[in-house]
Amino acid sequence: MDNCGMMRKSTILFLTICINVAGWSQSKDSVVVIEDDPEMAFIDSMLVATYINHFCFSTDTAILNIYGYAPDSVPQISQEQIRADLALLDAETPMALSYNSDVQKFINLYIGKRGRMTSRMLGMAELYFPMFDQVFDKYDIPYEMKYLAIVESALNPQARSHAGAVGLWQFMHATGKMYGLRVNSYLDERMDPWEATDAACRYLQALYDRYGDWDLALAAYNCGPGNVNKAIRRSGGKKDYWSLRNYLPRETRSYVPAFIAVNYVMNHAADHNIFPTKPSHTFFECDTVQVRRTLKFDQIETFTSIPTEELIFLNPSYRRNVIPGDGAIHTLRLPIESVGVFLANEDSIYDYKKDIEQEFAMSQSEFIYRVRRGDVLGKIAQDHSVRLSDLRAWNNIRGNTIYPGQKLTMYLDGKKKSTSQTKPTKKPLEPSPETNDGIYKYHTVQNGDTLWDIAKIYDGVSVDQLLQLNSGLNNKRLQPGQKIKIQKIS
Repeated sequence: MDNCGMMRKSTILFLTICINVAGWSQSKDSVVVIEDDPEMAFIDSMLVATYINHFCFSTDTAILNIYGYAPDSVPQISQEQIRADLALLDAETPMALSYNSDVQKFINLYIGKRGRMTSRMLGMAELYFPMFDQVFDKYDIPYEMKYLAIVESALNPQARSHAGAVGLWQFMHATGKMYGLRVNSYLDERMDPWEATDAACRYLQALYDRYGDWDLALAAYNCGPGNVNKAIRRSGGKKDYWSLRNYLPRETRSYVPAFIAVNYVMNHAADHNIFPTKPSHTFFECDTVQVRRTLKFDQIETFTSIPTEELIFLNPSYRRNVIPGDGAIHTLRLPIESVGVFLANEDSIYDYKKDIEQEFAMSQSEFIYRVRRGDVLGKIAQDHSVRLSDLRAWNNIRGNTIYPGQKLTMYLDGKKKSTSQTKPTKKPLEPSPETNDGIYKYHTVQNGDTLWDIAKIYDGVSVDQLLQLNSGLNNKRLQPGQKIKIQKIS
């Protein structure tokens, strides 16, 4: 039996075990969970196995490492070989994947300093790329355009730029609204992978229709059609990206070379001894259910045992861990082995804490804080009596970086409303969470931190890696001030 076949049989066995475990009746806070129908669960598992059989996704380095590289080996690939490999990719797409020294610089970046991030993105591609391909097919967008999401957000649906662009495709609020993406206190569809991808395709198609050139469409996606139009005028009417490049904003001059480099790296990562990090889920291991009423993530967790952190990962567009009952039909994405349990208990899930909407509205009030020079994110959280992890989640912030003038949204206890005129109680400054001992980088646990929060702060770090580096680490027993290893210092 070949390795791929063995992987498929192991996957079927694993999924079957997961389904049986998920279906057992359990008691949590006096809640009785109805088990899934075993026949339907088996059919679901076979469906997943069929897709895995076809796509044969693997993170097994022993299978993928066809050149037999040692783990710490840094292969030397000649520029002539890279040029030839890129020419083959160029022949398969209407996009111009040309090679030059600027492209080579970005290739060196993605296989070198950002090698770990490339590993993570190779794994995350198995969650997002099959969906991208479906939407691209609908709008007749070149399939290679999926690599644009790597340049834009490194496949992080909650990514936010300093300028305020959000999501996999980095939509600004105005552009997102123009393409039908809703943003309110409960929902930000710029972070919804399906909705944002559909909007990105419509925007890219409109830009291509305007310029008749995919490189210029990419440039306009990055800096706006106005800047591309100015560059065309200043160049004397030229309509070729490489002829216009020196007239474009500095960031846009690097944008197309980075896109070409990502096309190469994602197709030839194994040549450079880079392999995918195992994703928490692949596209075919998830399914969706439709939600029409207010539903909070902790209600779902109680009946399905899916951790809230996992629900946030699969459903990043719900800003306060609440699916709003606003009269619209909303989509909830779940691991496929949990869909049957959700459907079997759907009425009970809705009825559990059924006063949640009223309770939630009464106990929360929205407050906007404008960052001042010298402010520290941890201190802002302390001064307003909110958890640091909540403050990050409400504002889609990774790490602790903020800047003067930035607006931070907070949801405060209704009995303790704050205003910009209210002077908060002075509290001690929160120490920087990151330290090192010359060998490892460490994170000092802050109030409200989870392993999920911590992993998201550092590029290329997963919860599994944190557990491997820190024996006996328990996500439910993290103590403020506790130091945990993050990664080796390269």
